[in-house]
Amino acid sequence: MKNRIRSKKHQILLKLDCNLMLNLLEMSESDEATAAQSEAAFQLVGTVSSPDKKIRFLQEQYTVSSHCTRDELLQRLLVCDVVVYNIAENATQQQVEEATWAVTALQAESENFKTRKIFILVSTVMTWAMIKPQNLDAVLTEEDFRRRRPHPSFRNHNILEKLVLKMGRGSKSKLIGYVVASGLQYGKGENLFHYFFKVSWLMRSSKVPIFGDGTNHIPMIHVFDLGGIIQNIIQLKPKSKYILAVDESKNTLEEIVKVISEALGTGKTTKVSEQEVMKTTDFTPEELQYLKVNLRLEAVTIKDSFGLSWTSEAGMVENMENIVKEFRDTRQIHPLKICLLGPPAVGKSTVSQKLCRHYQLQHIRVKELIEEKIRKLVNRDGENISDNDDDDAVSAHAQLDRINQSMEVNAGRLSDSLVFDILKEKLNSNLCRNRGFVLDGFLKTYQQAQQLFIKHIFSLEASDDFLTRRVQDLPESVAEKMGYTHEEFPPRLMKYRQLSGAEDTLLDFFDELEIHPVQIEVTTDDPEYTDVVEKITEMLGRPTSYGLSPEEQEEEERRKEEEQKEKQAEEAAERRRRNEAQKNLAELEKQEEELLEARSLPLRNYLVEYVMPSLSEAMVDCCAVKPEDPVDFLAEHLLRNKQKD
Repeated sequence: MKNRIRSKKHQILLKLDCNLMLNLLEMSESDEATAAQSEAAFQLVGTVSSPDKKIRFLQEQYTVSSHCTRDELLQRLLVCDVVVYNIAENATQQQVEEATWAVTALQAESENFKTRKIFILVSTVMTWAMIKPQNLDAVLTEEDFRRRRPHPSFRNHNILEKLVLKMGRGSKSKLIGYVVASGLQYGKGENLFHYFFKVSWLMRSSKVPIFGDGTNHIPMIHVFDLGGIIQNIIQLKPKSKYILAVDESKNTLEEIVKVISEALGTGKTTKVSEQEVMKTTDFTPEELQYLKVNLRLEAVTIKDSFGLSWTSEAGMVENMENIVKEFRDTRQIHPLKICLLGPPAVGKSTVSQKLCRHYQLQHIRVKELIEEKIRKLVNRDGENISDNDDDDAVSAHAQLDRINQSMEVNAGRLSDSLVFDILKEKLNSNLCRNRGFVLDGFLKTYQQAQQLFIKHIFSLEASDDFLTRRVQDLPESVAEKMGYTHEEFPPRLMKYRQLSGAEDTLLDFFDELEIHPVQIEVTTDDPEYTDVVEKITEMLGRPTSYGLSPEEQEEEERRKEEEQKEKQAEEAAERRRRNEAQKNLAELEKQEEELLEARSLPLRNYLVEYVMPSLSEAMVDCCAVKPEDPVDFLAEHLLRNKQKD
């Protein structure tokens, strides 16, 4: 965004979803000079969704969860020259009510303003959703804004728009209000369209769903262009107070989803009925209403009055290549491009397979790739060309001829040029471009490496003796299948060593590009190559093939919080179970004592009545006499008493 506000340093309060608003106001240039100009033009304060996230342009920030009273918020509003409230997408009813309060509160204080202030409400085209065009092909402009009719779910947005538009009536008013009716936003994370980007990128389904018939026209705007419009309003203070913020695209939902699928997925789409759409958990009912809007809008004020340096004037469909780049940068889903090198039998294929499983990458072995390509060409060539007049079949026939001729000339091998044609076709597929790949031992020479760009190079090394012993221990059937027989393996190993000792080696090429190969020594016969895989994954880092969106991060945090609550509940339940068990054990012990007590009562009565009197008398006499053998004395005493009885 090249236009700047250079005249006055404005303090701008961004309210409601400041993270999005900073995307809107952030400058597109990255050099330090322009960034310095930006910071000189704006002093930004606002709310952020996460207290840990520090925003580059914010001089002051506070979280939406902070207990800021309305009196405190009003004081923040009063010190700002410009107040921007965003209720365009995903705004809650509470946020709309707060924006309504802010408008009313500022109007009440406007007579005390020393300088003029600007209030910008970033609203939504959903307040136009129910308008009845004069004909099916009608294009609506700002001139039609009084005829707009809101979707039932957006009536409060419409009421707030009218309230803002009443601001500033009269030449002496010190509070000017603008309403920006934003199209559905995309760029820097894709907002509502993120679902289609994610489904395409993951390729879990071969077809990306289109909700409904897909013929509805969706007004759209790139977030940077929306930011440029806000900048122009602050700078130019246009006469028109209602401004449409839409690009020139006028694309249908079907066109949008199809180009996303082509750029990131299989290129295939499927139409999903409204009943099926309502079952999805990926969208709220309100979000689905956004995707069902059908409006053809034209932003006349932007075109005629603003000096806007567009990021995406033609829309998402025409600028998909740049949009995909933004998507990858924002979501941090850059592909891993790995080449694994090394002598025969060193374990390249096993390690490649493990890396592919770990990072969800494509495993590319050139021999298998060529065989797969030939099979496809043979199948395509076998179709009835004369009946179908199929250009693809004609092309397949020509490619197959070139492959056969090359193999005849090169003793059953393909020329490097044809190999690279097949390889590049694979590497340019969406799966490889999006996720990445492991190229398993293909590159052999300096010249071959010049044909490809690889990010990460790993070279597995082992001694000739080690490799020879490993091959000799293989079953004969395995050795034949892998080309490791006594006749095949030594020449292959010798050729590899010769290429490694050439004047310009394969590894030299990557060193020159400062993509320094990592050499890993293989010294053990571990069939799982655990140490090798661990070393490589440690260098590459943990899998980050698809970062979570802010919404998904919040969902993940909620999930973790719920898991923590469940864990705490389980621990509390376990404590209750233990306490109950202890209580039960104590009760059981008590009952056993009572039972023993009851069982011992007859015995005690017997002892008291028949045994204890005689025994007590004998013990008293024993204590008086103090015999040398008291036990014998007691026995004789009891016996004498028994005889007397």
